[in-house]
Amino acid sequence: MDLTAQQLNDQLKNGSDAQIVDVREDAEVAGGMIAGARHIPLGHLAAKMGELDKARPVVAVCRSGRRSAAAADQLTAAGFTAYTMTGGMLDWAAAGLPAG
Repeated sequence: MDLTAQQLNDQLKNGSDAQIVDVREDAEVAGGMIAGARHIPLGHLAAKMGELDKARPVVAVCRSGRRSAAAADQLTAAGFTAYTMTGGMLDWAAAGLPAG
């Protein structure tokens, strides 16, 4: 399932309990992440899924939306309710949304 950057930002402002998982590589997240996001590179996701709460939705985020779609597919297959943020951090930044 897809969310736009603005939809995710609105959900966060409204107190969403979604877990945001940034699946970019270390060098990419050095430029900033969405506040409250957890960094788990895509290649490590399968091994780290046990650290996520299956009772809460997960929103996967990457640079452009491709890796996050793959992450959301993996999470869904593992029994999570998972979303991908379309357009990734490129769209987040283009919308002027904050990255810490």
